[in-house]
Amino acid sequence: MSGRLQLDDSGAETLEAREVPLGGIRGITVHRTLPHRSRPTIGAWCFADHFGPTDARMNVLPHPHTGLQTVTWPMAGRIRHRDNLGSDVMLQPGELNLMTSGDAVSHSEISDADDPTPMSGVQLWVALPDSRRLGPADFEHVPDLPRVQGRGWDGVLVVGDFAGESSRATVYTPLVGVQISLHDPDVVLDLDPSFEYGVLALDGPVEVDGTTVGHRALRYLDGGSRVHLDGPGRTVLLLGGEPFAEKLVMWWNFIARDHDEIVQARDDWMERPVGGRFGRVEGHGEELVPAPELPNVRLRPRVRLKY
Repeated sequence: MSGRLQLDDSGAETLEAREVPLGGIRGITVHRTLPHRSRPTIGAWCFADHFGPTDARMNVLPHPHTGLQTVTWPMAGRIRHRDNLGSDVMLQPGELNLMTSGDAVSHSEISDADDPTPMSGVQLWVALPDSRRLGPADFEHVPDLPRVQGRGWDGVLVVGDFAGESSRATVYTPLVGVQISLHDPDVVLDLDPSFEYGVLALDGPVEVDGTTVGHRALRYLDGGSRVHLDGPGRTVLLLGGEPFAEKLVMWWNFIARDHDEIVQARDDWMERPVGGRFGRVEGHGEELVPAPELPNVRLRPRVRLKY
């Protein structure tokens, strides 16, 4: 389930990515850092896949989600999103797709066949709190994200508040996500001390508070009011939020609170009655991603090392 974990003398964590195939034999390989056995969440961020640069194409047929938001952030290459709500959007680099599953949603993500650009980007999930996880599904396409900057760096604010700016993307717990380009050595970022954070190295190794973090790895930061980053010419993704205290049972594309909810979601997806819970994504005929078999044990909540 998890990639390799490195602990330094202070007990801070570097989560190494593991490779995961996505979208079948014609799909792409992604590099996954969350969830990790020692760190299933950072704030409400509960899933992080980094992909590319790659000439392979994204070909993720209709599949379901419950209890989460998907955050799709391409850095190169265009992706067509379609869902059972009727959304049909060609997502461009620098734009955000944010889909809130609520109780149930289904969607597909397919590379634009007319775009030869090697693909790269990040796919993230956010766990929904009890107050929102059983509500209706929703989809937002946000093309006009705020630019942020400081001494020796600039960036794009994907979700939340940072450096005096606010993203209009809707989130349901205190959360931040910002892509940051480093221009000078020893860049200092001011942080919210009530948040925990992760720094994902997107295009090469960087130093985070003096520790080298390899390409595609994620450095976990347990609070604090600032972080020092060193890696001129490099780009990182800063993820953060208030520690998420609700228990999470995560299996395949579903997030729930207990095993029985997962079983019901799988059954509902595989049965797919007309007008059923997950609806239908137009444009794919009967093609979809079938759910895998459940394990022969009861699924248990993922446990954090500490809050």
